[in-house]
Amino acid sequence: MKMVKSLMLGTAAGFVALTGAQAADLPVKAKAVEYVKICSLYGAGFYYIPGTDTCIRIGGALRLDTAFNGTTYDVPFWQGSTGGANSYNRNYFTTRERLNLFIDTRTATEYGVVRTYANLQFDFLQGRESIAGGYMENDFLFIQFAGFTFGKAVSQFDPQWALAKPWIASGVNGGSNNATGIPQLAYTASFGNGVSATISLEDAQPYRSAGVVNASAGFLGPFGAATSAYGVAANTFAGNVQTGDHVPDIVANLRLDQAWGSLHFGAAAHEVHGTYYTSTNSDSGKPSSTWGYAVTGAFELKNLPTGIGDSLKVEASYAKGAAKYVWGGTTDTAGGGRYARLGAGNGTAGSMALGYVLDGVYTNGSSIDLSSAWEVSAYYEHYWTPAWRTSLFGSYTSISYGTSGNAALLAAANAPVSATSGFLGAGSFNGTNTGNFNFAVAQVGTRTAWTPVQNLTLSAEFVYSRLIQNQNGTYTVNAGVPGVAPNSTLEMKNQNLFNGSVQILRSF
Repeated sequence: MKMVKSLMLGTAAGFVALTGAQAADLPVKAKAVEYVKICSLYGAGFYYIPGTDTCIRIGGALRLDTAFNGTTYDVPFWQGSTGGANSYNRNYFTTRERLNLFIDTRTATEYGVVRTYANLQFDFLQGRESIAGGYMENDFLFIQFAGFTFGKAVSQFDPQWALAKPWIASGVNGGSNNATGIPQLAYTASFGNGVSATISLEDAQPYRSAGVVNASAGFLGPFGAATSAYGVAANTFAGNVQTGDHVPDIVANLRLDQAWGSLHFGAAAHEVHGTYYTSTNSDSGKPSSTWGYAVTGAFELKNLPTGIGDSLKVEASYAKGAAKYVWGGTTDTAGGGRYARLGAGNGTAGSMALGYVLDGVYTNGSSIDLSSAWEVSAYYEHYWTPAWRTSLFGSYTSISYGTSGNAALLAAANAPVSATSGFLGAGSFNGTNTGNFNFAVAQVGTRTAWTPVQNLTLSAEFVYSRLIQNQNGTYTVNAGVPGVAPNSTLEMKNQNLFNGSVQILRSF
């Protein structure tokens, strides 16, 4: 019996040992892998960030541009520089290479979708950087939550198709400058059926402040002394006395968005001020600050009877003391406007068109006379085939300064100016100018684009511009203007400009 008992106990012990050994040899169960899942809530390209309920999309584009007879972004030679002076030493072509990257995240919450968006540009511009240089800019950076928009987004003054205009150029005066976002705090209320309204506080620097001039300080001159672009040094050319903003612009809109297109109505209030009559340290007084305003109306029609994908966009705007809501083309800087163009073969006797885009003008002891500006622009795009499309666009933009404003500008222009006055290329009309500083630009252009495969587009563009000025007499240049001989005399005449560009765009 003892033998049987011992045998049974030994067998049981063996089974226990064998079971333990087998258990030790089994692999440990691995944690489940979290695969990236497609998020179909917000359109193509979104994925869930693993472990969260946030959807993200990452994309961008590589853009290669070459502009002819103009500056980068296919802007005509209408600035006070070697290009505007028609100098032999100007660049006959300019190139730009740009890498665009964007990140778009969205999370559904009980208050609605929380969205964050960032758009980064990495650029290299011919003549601006060293051969291995370049720069980065942040064009759009904003958060949207419960109807609010915080950060740098498309201005609420502009129709939301502002970034989808069918051109390459940044040098077409089609409404306000919206090449990048405007810093803002906005609230949008949606009423259903595509109807919405927005109220916004927006930072006017640098795109919305055209600048104010004290004509008693002297004539601005047609050339030289422009500040860095995008308001790096200041917000406009030398002579501007409104170098800062006191309060944000107040902007509102009413929109209707439907499958057939959209309607947009916008308005803005813009504070205008100048500095002391004599100097910033003087107690001799200054003009009282005042308010300018701007209004706009626009519509878009999609899928026209002319073809699938065809569209027509039309916009008209008016501004009083808020000129940059109307004048959107790139002039001296993104914030101020000076147009100066010499005719071909200027030599010692040539021609010139000159105009300024200002919010207002004053003289010592006077109040600010606000400018009046208006524009109308239209853009039509036709698809010949799904791969080929052609656009036709045009605009007419005008600014005027009234009796007092023009009188102040003419008095400064006709007064003798020393070559050492601080304005590069100083000169004078010497009393010969009996016209006025009202100014306009008419433009028409066309672009044809070919998309041989998805997300790869090759395009070419041509733009004609006419600078229409109302001055007369002759302007005598003292010295210092690139491409213009000292003591040259320039007769005031309208000028015709031609420029174009080609582009390769690969988006992803």
